[in-house]
Amino acid sequence: MKNNKNLQGHLFALTANVMWGLMSPIGKSALQEFSAISVTTFRMVGAAAAFWILSIFCKQEHVNHQDMLKIFFASLFALVFNQGVFIFGLSMTSPIDASIVTTTLPIVTMIVAAIYLKEPITNKKVLGIFVGAMGALILIMSSQAGNNGNGSLIGDLLCLVAQISFSIYLTVFKGLSQQYSAVTINKWMFVYASMCYIPFSYHDISIIQWGAVSTIAIIEVLYVVLGGSFLAYLCIMTAQKLLRPTVVSMYNYMQPIVATIAAIIMGIGSFSWQKGLAIALVFLGVYIVTQSKSTADIMPPNQHVQKAPMMPANILNVTIRGMVDTIAAILGNIR
Repeated sequence: MKNNKNLQGHLFALTANVMWGLMSPIGKSALQEFSAISVTTFRMVGAAAAFWILSIFCKQEHVNHQDMLKIFFASLFALVFNQGVFIFGLSMTSPIDASIVTTTLPIVTMIVAAIYLKEPITNKKVLGIFVGAMGALILIMSSQAGNNGNGSLIGDLLCLVAQISFSIYLTVFKGLSQQYSAVTINKWMFVYASMCYIPFSYHDISIIQWGAVSTIAIIEVLYVVLGGSFLAYLCIMTAQKLLRPTVVSMYNYMQPIVATIAAIIMGIGSFSWQKGLAIALVFLGVYIVTQSKSTADIMPPNQHVQKAPMMPANILNVTIRGMVDTIAAILGNIR
């Protein structure tokens, strides 16, 4: 039974990351006919509708006002700041670059966890962060040099900001997934994200000439909504319940490989030895970091970490403090 659950967990994690890997080339292609904010709004509203429809057939869960406020701030970092910034970054850079940057998520999460959760900083973590940072630097420099003609420094940096935002969500709001089902959390998160984007995207959507939009572009948007959002989020949250977080994060490595193959096949991306080196360094860096010891490994067996409950009045302060401290730490490393 345990082996079957592990196998299911691996399949769910693999499926989610393959879908996200295809998001970059497919989303990049859709951006040729739709604006970035339009695609993002379609994604939020479409996924919200899908999750609410699915919730009709699931066990109903009541969310209290305190947790609803947490879910609102979680949606800001998991969807509004994360996916929104990523789509804008993707519109400025190549799909291969965007996917390689997404593999830095475990490294950034380790940094945020060290600041917010006081996770120990070991030699392996330092080495892993350094190796991963070298990979990201090579990627950014190769884009700036224009070796492939479709990379962008600003676009790569926006994709990196998206990863920082999601790492804050994973660290600060990790308790929500233990209290409610993936369907309950996602249906409210995508609703809040839709409310944030609709006012700013109304003009872009209203001027779309639907008669001139190709069928391929519509199919690509449908994939972004149903594949890269709805199904992918269901799969990854299911995998998190069946596998250890370290194992789940390892599947993040599939994204650049899938995106690279798809982008080259679609003719909207190119590959160079610099990108191959960047992929190798990022993979190596993330692997070293995930092999380092956690707080649970270092603390005595009978000692447990006491976590203070997050009250509604402190949510905004904690969120802002975590974001500011994280950015300051990253800027300090750059210097």
